[in-house]
Amino acid sequence: QVQLVESGGGLVQAGDSLRLSCVASGRTFSSNAMGWFRQAPGKEREFVARIRWTGDRTRYADSVKGRFTISRDNAKNTVYLQMNSLKPEDTAVYYCAATTEFYSMDPDDYDYWGQGTQVTVSS
Repeated sequence: QVQLVESGGGLVQAGDSLRLSCVASGRTFSSNAMGWFRQAPGKEREFVARIRWTGDRTRYADSVKGRFTISRDNAKNTVYLQMNSLKPEDTAVYYCAATTEFYSMDPDDYDYWGQGTQVTVSS
């Protein structure tokens, strides 16, 4: 069992920044990578970013590349999503998730999910 708790969401204006945090606890050794996903009302959940617990490899959705940065603090079992230059289209509930895969961007490959944190970007 892995428990994930997101925090850091809020209401900001376009161009502002937010940093989301996801603290993992429990059997975190069973996961090899962490991902951030987002879901807007009435839309499917979409991939945002992914990072391994080890190594330097990261991946981003084209829509956020150059604006968002995923990072980790292994000692704290925490992953972060630094979001800069936020746009109204970034408005969504953001979820962190854990997977035993190393490269997947598919939500179906992620085994554990947090409850989500709301990010709202006004114009």
